[in-house]
Amino acid sequence: MTNNIRIGVMGCGNISTTYFKLAPLFKGIEIVACADLNPEMAKTRAQEYGVPAMKPAQLLASKNIDLILNLTVPDAHFGVSLAGVKSGKHVYSEKPLVLSMKDGTTLKKAADAKKVRVGCAPDTFLGGAHQRARKAIDDGELGKITSGMAIVMSHGMEHWHPNPDFFFKPGGGPVLDLGPYYIANLINLIGPVKRVAALTSMAEKSRTITSQPRAGQKISVKTPTNIQALLEFASGATVTLIASWDVWVHRHSNMELFGTEGSLYVPDPNFFGGDVFATKRGGKAEALSGWDHPFGIPNQDNHGPVANYRAAGLADMAAAIKGKRDTRCSLDRTLHGVEVMTSILASGETGKFITLKTTCTRPKALGPDEARALLK
Repeated sequence: MTNNIRIGVMGCGNISTTYFKLAPLFKGIEIVACADLNPEMAKTRAQEYGVPAMKPAQLLASKNIDLILNLTVPDAHFGVSLAGVKSGKHVYSEKPLVLSMKDGTTLKKAADAKKVRVGCAPDTFLGGAHQRARKAIDDGELGKITSGMAIVMSHGMEHWHPNPDFFFKPGGGPVLDLGPYYIANLINLIGPVKRVAALTSMAEKSRTITSQPRAGQKISVKTPTNIQALLEFASGATVTLIASWDVWVHRHSNMELFGTEGSLYVPDPNFFGGDVFATKRGGKAEALSGWDHPFGIPNQDNHGPVANYRAAGLADMAAAIKGKRDTRCSLDRTLHGVEVMTSILASGETGKFITLKTTCTRPKALGPDEARALLK
């Protein structure tokens, strides 16, 4: 008899293989079934990973499943998560949680009524690199953080993704697709956001797919692909966020935070690992050492060794449910992140500063010992 949180995967696309492969690294969770609107996709994953394939309605109704892992496409996230909550199950969703605050509020009310947990990716801020950056800030090594920059720029997804259409529809775009990684890490490092302003645009009204199997097909662009945003945090810090799929090459680092005593250089929040550098009062940038965090240890090869511990947030949520404590990738923090992102897009349309209605606390830091406790 297992004491694991039993997980049913809803959505068997590309990202599902990551969870199937990495979930077994962690204590307290076990994927026991999968489902997809396309029965063949569910059957394929079921055969690959030795779990039964179900229809979506069967997965939701199953008494042998405690938690729905929502890996559907972004515009289906709300409907699937709400159905999971209404079935009395906990839900952990891939990002973004929802595409509007209205849907997010509805989901929160339903979860509260059913007394179930809702969590959401990204969980990369639990990685060894970002928790080392968190420690430097918490220990006062940089003084008070006053400003910073967060930059994610490339030329989109159409050159590598087999079906990139949804990236360029409302609900996609660089803010809602990649912004969650950056905003979640900024909340981890600095805290909640107070207000935002932004300028948005798109360089092209259509894109040509160059990846297989649809190379040569054109797709329409229906959402901004270039966003220049300013975030004012409740702490008083101000951060410039640039998110663009209209850039071929750039030489900016992913995230830099500036304090009264020094500067902090944080690696790509899209990943768990990497080197964290700091300067003290204008001195030479040096790598922060003395950190043995398990979620910073390379465990995969992706054009070089990388640390990938996706499902850490899911495992933390399972431990939180059992221990009756806060979930680090919680609904409140994720919903605040959604309001940050949707307000950025709304500011781009209106040209006005937008003061946020939600807030949240910083998640509790995840030190090396607590991280190891999540692993088998």
